[in-house]
Amino acid sequence: MTALLEARGVVKRFGGLTALDHVDITVGEGEMVGLIGPNGSGKTTLFDCLSRVSNVDAGSITFDGTDITRHRPHQVARLGMSRTFQVIRLYRDLTVSENMELSIQWEGLGASGLFTKTDPGTRRRVESLLEFLLLAPLRNERAGVLSGGQRRLLEIGMALMSEPRLVLLDEATSGVNPALVVEIADRLREVNRSGGVAFLLVEHNVGFVADLCQRVVVLDQGAKLAEGTPRRIMHDPAVVEAYFGAEGEVRK
Repeated sequence: MTALLEARGVVKRFGGLTALDHVDITVGEGEMVGLIGPNGSGKTTLFDCLSRVSNVDAGSITFDGTDITRHRPHQVARLGMSRTFQVIRLYRDLTVSENMELSIQWEGLGASGLFTKTDPGTRRRVESLLEFLLLAPLRNERAGVLSGGQRRLLEIGMALMSEPRLVLLDEATSGVNPALVVEIADRLREVNRSGGVAFLLVEHNVGFVADLCQRVVVLDQGAKLAEGTPRRIMHDPAVVEAYFGAEGEVRK
């Protein structure tokens, strides 16, 4: 499989703490990869480095054949990589539709340009994604009144507005009603199948990862502990010990 994203030997330090210790990770074209590990293992830090929110102290990051190690976040976004965040980032006082519109229009606009009339193509994409994500009836509701699961779906929609080739998805099921977790999984699977969008998912819900991903990478204490199919990872003794504790089995 052709590598869309490839990171080699990524090191990130915070003072005397090594948060990432020579981490390698790849995501192929159209692949869905899970990234799991204990709290503090470096997952979100790795996302920050890959999306160029944080600089790396060593190593290299390539996206679609371009070395992005020293790129800025907006440059990476223009190349076709988008991301969500563990703590949902929405404009709570704006409507669902307005959040979707701003997610693609903010780059390069000053404060006076944020609320200029949206072009017809953007409006059509907003409507299409809201229908797809089952949010169309809420288009005129303020984002702040949505449920946790609806806010997650909206954030995913915002990440998809720029038609990315890769989405870094951080804790998509955190705080979400189990019924909506199923909907989120269905929507992601369909985006991947019909649009060929690749995903790298940070998740604590291992069942969610196993259901969606062809491959799983495990971090522990800033280093890569294991990599393989979900089935192999779930039965790896080192993973069970480091990530799932002493119970001897994976918690789903």
